[in-house]
Amino acid sequence: MHILRRPRVDDAAAIHELVAAYDTDVIGSPDMTLDDIADELAEPGFDLDRDGWLAHDETGRLTGWAWACRVGDSDLVNIEVITRPGLTGLDDLRRELWRTATARARELGAERGHDGVTLDIGIYRADQDKQSYAKEQGFEPGTSFHRMRADHTAPVEAPAPPPGLTLHSGEDEETRRAAHEVHQIGFAEHFGFISVDYDHWYERRQAMSVTDWSQLTLARIDGEPAGVLIGNNQFVPDEDCGYVATLAVHPRFRGRGLGRFLLRHAFAADAASGRKGTILHVDSNNTTPALGLYESAGMRRVLAIDVWRRRL
Repeated sequence: MHILRRPRVDDAAAIHELVAAYDTDVIGSPDMTLDDIADELAEPGFDLDRDGWLAHDETGRLTGWAWACRVGDSDLVNIEVITRPGLTGLDDLRRELWRTATARARELGAERGHDGVTLDIGIYRADQDKQSYAKEQGFEPGTSFHRMRADHTAPVEAPAPPPGLTLHSGEDEETRRAAHEVHQIGFAEHFGFISVDYDHWYERRQAMSVTDWSQLTLARIDGEPAGVLIGNNQFVPDEDCGYVATLAVHPRFRGRGLGRFLLRHAFAADAASGRKGTILHVDSNNTTPALGLYESAGMRRVLAIDVWRRRL
């Protein structure tokens, strides 16, 4: 028997223990920190009273965690369902949590005036059982994200800048607004990307404990915003690595080596800070040849996460 209830901010530690147990069972080690879970619970637009569910057994042990989170005002809703490994009665609990998260996703779409809703769920490629279950629920493969890593065992030489380049830190609003514009234009055709205005973009990042605006680098070419790299501290506590959360180049400035420059610039900064490496995620179906860029820059694939999609 399992009892469902709503999550609260002070449930973060219990949720983290459950997620760490799941991650360890699937990929061999925890993949999220306690701060990552706390950030999920504080995500702007995520309603603790409507969008999340915790499952407990009769002893009070946390056995499941599920959520549905809208992406802006679009018809896209991200969901997640995690159950404790080795659980007795797994099928019944899993079925209930998937049904509950899907039903809430329908509501989120309807609340925003959409006739239907698109559901996305990210699943480790190593979790073949969960991938099979998603397929049974009507989900189909959407795309795959690879976690890439470059190791820094020595100082990294700063790259030579392209002609006309100036770099600007994200610690002032003017730079952040220009970076937001480049990000929105640069990612416009990418899988699952939903354009958002500056206020929403800023609010979401400001709410994340890992955000460090000094790690936002805006590149201007002859004074025009041309590219942006946004780093944060997501992988510092557990991997002692820098993280490139976003790397975008304005279409008008592609083909000039700007993306490679920004990547190598991040490598040099991370190495100078004593980080063991630099991590990023890349969509293997990216509209630009990003995967090849990262591999040619010395990064290697360390983890694959497949996104499964269902249209209701």
